[in-house]
Amino acid sequence: MAVIAVFNQKGGVGKTTTALNVCAGLALLKSDPLAIDLDPQGHLTLAFGVKSVAAKHSVYAFFDQNLPLSEVMQHMPSGRRLIAATLELSKVDALHGGNPQIAMRLKEGLRSGFGDSKAPVIIDCCPMLSVLTLNALIAADRVLIPVSADYLSLQGVDRLDRALNVLETKFGRKIPRRVVVTRFDARRKLSFTIYDELKSRYGASLCATRIVENVCLAESPMHGQDIYAFAPSSPGARDYRALIQELGSCGFFN
Repeated sequence: MAVIAVFNQKGGVGKTTTALNVCAGLALLKSDPLAIDLDPQGHLTLAFGVKSVAAKHSVYAFFDQNLPLSEVMQHMPSGRRLIAATLELSKVDALHGGNPQIAMRLKEGLRSGFGDSKAPVIIDCCPMLSVLTLNALIAADRVLIPVSADYLSLQGVDRLDRALNVLETKFGRKIPRRVVVTRFDARRKLSFTIYDELKSRYGASLCATRIVENVCLAESPMHGQDIYAFAPSSPGARDYRALIQELGSCGFFN
């Protein structure tokens, strides 16, 4: 079971879009992925087409009431599996942040509930370092970092990389990571400049696949659909297929 946290501290970089479409693409490959929405905004939950979920049926109940993850997991009509988020998730820091064991909760919950599974787990993280994010990063085998092709996003990934290095030292293990450029616009010289700069900084950790700016990627969550269901012939669908193939070829999902 590979646990993959999709994380960036900067919003608007295609984090949830990436989590949604990587998960959906893996489902098309019959790998039966599990998606976990660990962002109180619940954008991944909405993108799955779930517009209302009670706190007792969400990942909040796992943290607050110690319910097993399997009890709050939903089987979607598409065949995918989702552990949804609600706004109550924002209370976790205030209610449980003083518990020194809270940061291990998700790792332990995945191990006890899905430890025998070979299916990948995709976690959509909230865009800040918090108890929830720490849970995701401690549970994760790998981190996928979406970075939009703009200057501010470039600065953000550098801070994130340093934060991950600190966590590696603290927890005594490497956190393998891959950076993927999103919202790439070939008409802008800046897009190429940002990509080249990331390549010089992160080398082989930067994905060769670039996710082009595509209106279908923005529209599909409004319809509760992934890009393959909403616009299977679009550039966005093409790019995410290529990304999954690239990551799969280097064992990222194993």
